[in-house]
Amino acid sequence: QVQPVESGGGSVHSGGSLRLSCALSGNTGGPVCMGWFRQAPRKQREWVATITTDDGAEYYADSAKGRFAISQANVKNTVYLQMNSLKPEDTAIYYCAAWRRSLGFAPIDDQAKMNWGLGTQVTVSS
Repeated sequence: QVQPVESGGGSVHSGGSLRLSCALSGNTGGPVCMGWFRQAPRKQREWVATITTDDGAEYYADSAKGRFAISQANVKNTVYLQMNSLKPEDTAIYYCAAWRRSLGFAPIDDQAKMNWGLGTQVTVSS
């Protein structure tokens, strides 16, 4: 069983930065995608960014482009999400997920086929 574990959430003022971390436990059985999703109060979960662990390809939602950066650590199956220029609308619970590459880079409609972390709260005040 693959289990993502997030860390690094917190509270910042608008314009601030945070870095989230996600480490996978368990045997993935091969290259996977790892990514970040977020869910704000009273909103649906939305995709933020993805990285493929074998070739390091990165993918971003429009809301994240230019402000967020996803990267891999030197430790296998550990990824970061560097979030800069944070805005109040970035406030949400951020979830790390891992999934097979066959699901694509933003499988928001296949959440049941993905492995999810418990989430970490990010709060941005104005």
